[in-house]
Amino acid sequence: MGDVTTGHVATGDATMGDVRMRTARTTQRRRSELAAFLRGRRARVTPADVGMPPGLRRRTPGLRREEVAQLSGVGVTWYTWLEQGRPINASAQVLDAVARTLRLDAPEREHLYHLAEVPYTPVPGPPAQSVGPEVQGVIDALVPRPAVVYNARYDILAANQVYRDLFLDGGDLGTPRNALWTLFTVPEERCPLMFRETELPMMVATLRAAYGLHAGEPSWEEFISRLSAASPEFARLWRAGDVAKRDRRVKVFRHAAVGELRMTSLSLSVDGMPECRIVVYTPDDEETERRTDLLRRLCGGAREEGAPESGVRAGQ
Repeated sequence: MGDVTTGHVATGDATMGDVRMRTARTTQRRRSELAAFLRGRRARVTPADVGMPPGLRRRTPGLRREEVAQLSGVGVTWYTWLEQGRPINASAQVLDAVARTLRLDAPEREHLYHLAEVPYTPVPGPPAQSVGPEVQGVIDALVPRPAVVYNARYDILAANQVYRDLFLDGGDLGTPRNALWTLFTVPEERCPLMFRETELPMMVATLRAAYGLHAGEPSWEEFISRLSAASPEFARLWRAGDVAKRDRRVKVFRHAAVGELRMTSLSLSVDGMPECRIVVYTPDDEETERRTDLLRRLCGGAREEGAPESGVRAGQ
């Protein structure tokens, strides 16, 4: 019995040893890559780029290490060790100073953070308000699946016709073009989203998670203020302060023409559009698959016959 126990302990020790060795190799590889990256970025910045005289007998292309340290406000020894890939700690503040000196752009700054193993928080920009024809083409090609493009504030940037048929009753995107605004201001009996008591709090919680990067920005503060004034329900949920991440989940919708539909929502990121996502709704069962196709044919046929569009309903 003792031999068996010893064997298990030995196996566990060997496994932990392997993990430590892999971690050490990964860390060393990052440090080597960091050293090469810093040397390469330093070589491309000339003294003239940073307002320094070129000096005589300069053998180093670009800036010297001591010049980077001086311009960044850090010690020469510390920066030398950083560039040599030694095991030293770097703060976000110091990395930002080095990034400014080396004139790193946003992708290079993020790369620097990852190599230095420092958590990276991107600088948020204004929320996107439109998409290009390529993105619109992608969501149109997803028919008969409903698809929409949201930014972090649930503004509706684009939608395919099936999304409009299911969530907007075939109408336009509304004013403002925002799913939360419509959901919280449309009469409940006209809202296609079922189980509002659980779904709406989740949406507000994901909005608050995104708000953390935008707190204090005039456009966000105005949006929150206006929606709170328009909807006491939203104001109550916002005051609760709950935060949640978006996840893949099943939502239940209703449509006057086809009945209930169970849809799985899937979010896809969009290159070049930070904080934006394509949300695709996929039927969760065969009956919903049949009803979704029926909805597409019914609404498509009505448009072909020239039927007038009805008013805007809610999106999700």
